[in-house]
Amino acid sequence: MAAMQAWTRETIQPADWTVPLPAAALAELRAVLAELRRAPLPTFLLDPADFALDACRATMAEVRRVTQHGAMFAVLDRLPVAEMSRDETIQLYWLLSSLLSRPVAQKLNGQMFFDVRDTGAKLSPGSGIRPTVTNVDLRFHNDNSYNESPPDYVCLLCLHPAKEGGVSQVMSVATVHDALQQRFPELMDRLYRPFWYDRHAEHQPDEPTTFAAPIFERGADGTVKARLALSEIFAGYELRGERMDNETASALAAVQSVFDQPELRVELDFAPGQIQYVNNRATGHARTEFVDHPEPERRRHLVRLWLRDHGRRTYRG
Repeated sequence: MAAMQAWTRETIQPADWTVPLPAAALAELRAVLAELRRAPLPTFLLDPADFALDACRATMAEVRRVTQHGAMFAVLDRLPVAEMSRDETIQLYWLLSSLLSRPVAQKLNGQMFFDVRDTGAKLSPGSGIRPTVTNVDLRFHNDNSYNESPPDYVCLLCLHPAKEGGVSQVMSVATVHDALQQRFPELMDRLYRPFWYDRHAEHQPDEPTTFAAPIFERGADGTVKARLALSEIFAGYELRGERMDNETASALAAVQSVFDQPELRVELDFAPGQIQYVNNRATGHARTEFVDHPEPERRRHLVRLWLRDHGRRTYRG
């Protein structure tokens, strides 16, 4: 298990992360779709227990195995998006993901789905604007590192890929940790002590704008968990008006130097209908800068869900 968790580009291949959606599961989903067309329900009321989904359960059990004991991320391939509307695709996405874990809020206001697409917004510390609503290059990160209860899984459904770029990248947290331990052993202690993170305005007006947490911590089973979010850390110190000491700056530079090693990551080209499931604290994910199609209906559009079985379903967990 540990060897797979600490994979590199040369030690992993598509078969390790690809989970096909078999014919039996597709037949179940088409039956669900027919039923919902006869008797519609709001997405949030859809419960897998109300439908015959045995093959889908087996498929999502394989996704769970891969994301917990294999590559730590999986690509489910794929929903037949040409057969259904966007809203219907999202409903099937909700049902499949609910078989893996429980969807939870992605914002303080209770928003459950998050559209990952370029809105033209510009980033600035404390603005609440997340890089996911821009077309900029996203560094390797773990979602919601600046909150007490990050999601266990980050899910991304591809509706439309970009015209150019927007390539999804994944890197093993165990690999990042091992590389840092080998190259920068003198900085490991600092990476296990707290940093300031920008909370992206996901807090009440009278609450702090920053959150303190270490980049690495050990889980109860001894495995390394991460809160990789360099942009949020730089913004956190800027929000507080604090100058980073040399050790802190060096530790962040060391992490970035590992991110910059292409042999430690894999790249994935999203296709419509594919769903990427990432074990959030065990993998870092990133995205390259992209150029969109000029037609609004063809612009890059991913739909994100966060899943977490512990705590409450609220953003704070």
